[in-house]
Order: sequence, then C-alpha cells, then structure tokens
Amino acid sequence: MEKLILEVTSLCVQFGSFKAVNNVSMKVSAGDKIAILGPNGAGKTSLFNAITGMTLPTQGTVSMGGVAITRASPNRRAELGIARTFQITNLFFGLTVEENLLLAARGLQRRKFSLFSSATLPISEEELVESVLERCHLLTKRHWLVKEISYGEQRQLELAMSLTSSPKVLLLDEPAAGLSPAERVVMSDVIKSLPKDLAIVLIEHDIDLALNLVDRVICMYQGGVLVEGKPDEIRGNKKVQEIYLGKPRNA
Repeated sequence: MEKLILEVTSLCVQFGSFKAVNNVSMKVSAGDKIAILGPNGAGKTSLFNAITGMTLPTQGTVSMGGVAITRASPNRRAELGIARTFQITNLFFGLTVEENLLLAARGLQRRKFSLFSSATLPISEEELVESVLERCHLLTKRHWLVKEISYGEQRQLELAMSLTSSPKVLLLDEPAAGLSPAERVVMSDVIKSLPKDLAIVLIEHDIDLALNLVDRVICMYQGGVLVEGKPDEIRGNKKVQEIYLGKPRNA
C-alpha cells in the first residue's frame, strides 16, 4: 500500500450562503492519478484553492504527510510538496523559457535572484532545468522568449515550472484548456511521462482525455461528491452521463 500524502476531510468552503465545496473528503497516496470531473460551478477549482491555501475552508481539515495545513500559507504548502497549475497561464512572457523555470525553482528556495547575476548555472540547476525541459518537450525552446512559443508550449512550460520544486502532489487545473487536438496529444504524453510516484490530481473538462490519464475519478456536483470510482465505472454511470454529458450514453 502506497504512503498517504494528502488528506482532505469533510472540507467545506462557503461564500455567504453559497457552499462552493460541501463536505468533501479525499485521500491521495504516492503515485495516485485522480481526475476531478464536474460541470462549471461544481466546486472543483474551489476545492483546489482550499488545498493550496488560496482560500481558507470554513469547515474541515487538510493535511500533508500527516502535518495539518488547513490554515497554512500557500508557501508553506508548497514547501511541503504541493504544486499547482492554473486554468490561465501565469508566465513571464518577456523572459526565456529557461529563465521562467529558474524563477520558479529559485522562488521556492526564497533566494534573491538576478537573471544577470551569473553567466553559468550551478550544475544542479543546469541538470534540473534540462531534465524538466526534456520531460515537457521544451528542450529545443529553452532560449526562446515565452511570447515566441505556441500556446500549447506555454501550457507545457507552466507544468514544467510546477515540477521544479520536486512536488509530491501535483494539482493540474484544466491542463488541456484551449489546446488544439494535436496539442492535447502532446500534453497527454507529457502528463503520462511524469514520475510514477508523483501523485497527480487533475481537473479537466475533456472527459475522454481525463479518463485516459487516471486510475480514479471523483465526480463533483453542486459542491459535493456525486460518485467516485474507476474510469470504466464512471464511463458507465448513468448519473454521470446525465449530469456531466447532458444525455444518456446511448441516446
């Protein structure tokens, strides 16, 4: 049995009278690949925000490696091994791909960093950058300005930046959003190539893509968990078909 890394227990996030997340519990172990599905407004991103510290829950707990982080800062959670990408890219478009990666890596280490402070990277950083660039299919673009690469490559870069902290849990918020069919294939290949012991939790509206990347699915509806199961079980679930697809499977 794999080691439990992240645990969410009876989590609620409420804005006024509206419950964005309603009594959600989830256990994530090393190597887990989990998809969180649901229509807009189901509470998926609000759940991610509560896990990463962007929003504090009104009820429930979050723990990482047995350490309570319910009220911890986003930086503290990152230090403990939680990394996240967002629906909208958050990049420095006037810098190179490599410089964006270095800012991500050194930012977590809380070191002062000038892009022009040294002409030569420390070998450990050089190896880290090359490894992440190769894994995310960006090695040939390392010296390109971010504004010069395609949107699909920008999404790959955002994922690459999240890997520089060597996370234990990676939260991917709609990694394929806005991508062309060809770019979706590349993104899927990148995600499949990530370390086997890295736990991945992803939100994705492309149901087929999501179900092909994970071994467990949590379907949310109106802030709560509607159903949880393996991809094949979710594909055949009538409630999921009606609520998320809008029609019966054989209609």
